[in-house]
Order: sequence, then structure tokens, then C-alpha cells
Amino acid sequence: MERLSMEKILREVGEAGSIQELRDFRDRAHETFQQHLLFSDPVDWNHAVNAWHDAVIRRVVELTLSGMAEEEKGEPPVAYAFILFGSGGRREQTLWSDQDNGLIYADPGTEELRHEAETYFTELAARVSAGLETTGYPPCSGEVICTNAKWRKPKSAYLEMLKEWLNDPHWEHVRYLLIMADLRTVYGDERLGRSLMDELYSYVEKHPAMLEHMLHNTLHHKVSLGVFGQLIRERYGEDAGGVDIKYGAYIPIVNGVRPLAIEAGVRETSTEKRIQGLVQSGFVEDEIGGDWLEALSIALKLRSLTPYQIGNGHYSTRGKLTPEPLTKERVRELKLCLRIGNDLQKYVKKSVHKEMEKG
Repeated sequence: MERLSMEKILREVGEAGSIQELRDFRDRAHETFQQHLLFSDPVDWNHAVNAWHDAVIRRVVELTLSGMAEEEKGEPPVAYAFILFGSGGRREQTLWSDQDNGLIYADPGTEELRHEAETYFTELAARVSAGLETTGYPPCSGEVICTNAKWRKPKSAYLEMLKEWLNDPHWEHVRYLLIMADLRTVYGDERLGRSLMDELYSYVEKHPAMLEHMLHNTLHHKVSLGVFGQLIRERYGEDAGGVDIKYGAYIPIVNGVRPLAIEAGVRETSTEKRIQGLVQSGFVEDEIGGDWLEALSIALKLRSLTPYQIGNGHYSTRGKLTPEPLTKERVRELKLCLRIGNDLQKYVKKSVHKEMEKG
């Protein structure tokens, strides 16, 4: 995207006067981004798309806050942060990503203020989530969303939940820890979200055995490459003959880099920044990091080429590339991405085991 056109897009988002106006603009911008995909560097294109998503989400929160104030619902009673998880937290959303979000607020000092904060933020979360749905973002199918009380609570309750997961690291708790590791504040007081990251990184530094638990979850998704170097294709359904790009190429890279970043103390959420941080800190050699960045670039591009649908006003995708776009050149690119992803999974396994031996 040219700088001027991005500035124009972000300015129009910031000037939207209603949620519906924001939705109308999103539909138009969606087409503009798609037109640029094949002619842009995938990583630069991803940066632009996610700057746009951030601007849309912030504007939804702003419009919601002003609407509540106009209805005399008051102002936020304590400091708070609207936070993103998943691809939003990593700044890796596609054009059709869903809602993966939460809300954290400062601890109220009195029982009266606690009740006031709970009431206010429950309504704020419901309105923001509804606004995001209107704008085209479906709710998270796994219920990692601000309307779920699990992901909307004061800081002390978040810290208590985080400590519970750390002290009892069974599969589901570790899954939540990995979700939490991608937390990023998109609106509000960044210190609140940062306090959770401080707790997570500090604990893992003192208890490196946690990396072993993370490793088991990390290797759950295997790359879509067979033992003889052939693509593992979908056998049935609408995507028969295609390839699962999300879970067979992109997610293994994300999952491989994340525990290495935590092990190395790299406080970034995007996979790109995590790889760069690993290289800059000397944790990973330049050449290896360069390969990982190349694989990430391929995965981001192919993930954004997967077909999407609009249902009930929501953008969505199955994350699978159908046979038609799988030209010889794309297959070559994809196989390179998958081979690097496979090597990455071996690398993280060795790195974690080496850390365990040191411990």
C-alpha cells in the first residue's frame, strides 16, 4: 500500500461517525486491500492490514464510549485496557479474522466501586463486541472474547487466573497461557496488560520446566508435508485437493517461534518481531532467522489468498487454499515454507530440551 493511500484509509476510519458508517467503509477498504495483495510484499501488506484493523477496533471502542456517555451511562470508573489475543495480538490478522479479545481494568478500591466497574465494563464489552460484529468481525468460536467474564475482569483476578494456570500446567491451562502470551493492548492503559506479561515471563524464567509443557502444545499442529516431501491435501468436502494453510503452515511457525521468544525473554507479540528479537539477542543465528522470516512471509501471503465467505454480515474463512490457486510456483513456495516450518519445530524441540538439561 502506498503511504498516502494508507494515511487516507486510517484517516477515514478515525472520522467515521457511526458503526454502520465504519462497516460501509470496511467493505470498500476490504476490496482495496485485496487488489494490492498480489503486488505487495506480504509482510508490508500484513503491516498495513493490521494497522487498519487496529484503527477500526479503536474507533468502535471510541464510538461505544461516546454513545454510553450520551446516554448518561457515565465514564469508565477506573483505568482499563481493551486487549487482543490470537492473530490480533500478534498483528497478523487476515482481512476476515474473528474477534479474539478481552478487557482488563484496574482494581476498584471499594465494594461500591467494584460493583460500579463490573456493571459499566459488562455493558461496555457487550456494546463493543456487538459493534465489532456489525463491522464484520464474528465472535470467537472458542469464546475468547470480552463478553465472556473469563476474559473481562480486574487485574488482580486476571493475575489470580494466570497463576492458577502456571501452577497447574495441564493441557488446557497451557493452551490458555499461550493465548495470554500473545496479549496486546489496542486501546486504553497498556500498563495493565503489561503486568500480566511481567508475571508470565518472570515465572517461566524461574521455572524453565514450564517450557516443556508449552512444547507439548506447540508441536500439536504438524506441517502439511508428508514424509516423502509431498503436500498433505484435504481429502473430502469443499476443499478436497486443497491445503490447510492456517493449521498446516502458518500456525506451526507461530507456535514454534512463541516458546523460543518466551525462553529468550523477547517481549514482542508479532511472529516477525519475535524472530528479529531472537536474532538480535544472539539466541538464533542470522541465517536461521532469515529462513523463518521467509517462511512466515510465504505463510502470510498464502493465508490471505484463501477463499472467504460473508455470512450473517461476518467475514470468515476456512483457512484452506483450494486446488485452483495451487500453481506450480505456489506449490514450490508452499513446500519451501513447510520444509522450513518442519525444521523450526525440530529446532524448538532441541532448544527446550537443552534448556531442561541446563536446569
